[in-house]
Amino acid sequence: MSTDANVQLMRRWFQEVWNEGRLETVQELLHPEGVAKGQRGAEEEIRGPEQFVEFVRQIRGAFPDIQVKVEEVFGAGDKVVLRWSATMTHTGPGIGFPPSGQTVHSRGITIAKIVDGQIVEGWDNWDQLGMLEQIGAYKQPLAA
Repeated sequence: MSTDANVQLMRRWFQEVWNEGRLETVQELLHPEGVAKGQRGAEEEIRGPEQFVEFVRQIRGAFPDIQVKVEEVFGAGDKVVLRWSATMTHTGPGIGFPPSGQTVHSRGITIAKIVDGQIVEGWDNWDQLGMLEQIGAYKQPLAA
């Protein structure tokens, strides 16, 4: 696939998976042996469409109104980089904390490697601690 096609694939991913909750898009666009890193923390990997679908269910279970905006995107060869922002309301228990009703704003960067029209590897860096602060699940300690 061309770089432009890879960029469009990733725009579709964010729109359909995150904004529309279309789990079948995960099955279609994530390679059966695809690996995602950074979604749940620095060390944990998500492997394959089934595990990624479960991750989407958890996030959308906690934030069913999530809307992700691709702020900037570019591609080079088989890689696509996206800078994105998300707005969502914590109304469900999907992430293990009781619903707070708080609106959350988050930002992140995603890098994806695409081969033959499927995501084979992805790396995310997003403000998970900020999300926990905004829902009241974490409070920064006072400076000494």
